Amino acid sequence: MAWHIDLPGGFVVSDDVGRLDLDRVHRYLAEQSYWAGGRERATVERTVANSLCLGLYAPDGTQMGFARAITDRAVYAHLADVFVGADYRGRGLGQAMVAALFDHPELRTVPCWTLSTRDAQGFYARFGFAAHPEPQTEMVWRRNRSD
Repeated sequence: MAWHIDLPGGFVVSDDVGRLDLDRVHRYLAEQSYWAGGRERATVERTVANSLCLGLYAPDGTQMGFARAITDRAVYAHLADVFVGADYRGRGLGQAMVAALFDHPELRTVPCWTLSTRDAQGFYARFGFAAHPEPQTEMVWRRNRSD
């Protein structure tokens, strides 16, 4: 059964994957985000199928935002692909959506969350995110895309 939170003003955050407007999600990620520019529709579909996703919906039911957690639902989650449509920014809806993800029944006990951002450190600091305090080296492996 789908889980949701009613927000002030008639907005709703829901984990109902069937309600997601994948055209809108794909269009935003592929055409407007700096982190997923050019992402193919099939890739967006796979990320949605393999993550816990939330949609943010306006009172008329139109999807206005999206967030997903890449997670094992036990000890680790990575927050990704968070956005709110330009016409709906500045109303606290992004904060409400991220807070809803942290409070989701399948995620509320996950102790370690990570994320990557180039420009929203201040936004995420409100939730307690900070640069990793322990000395360590972040390592990344990338598949050669020409294969």
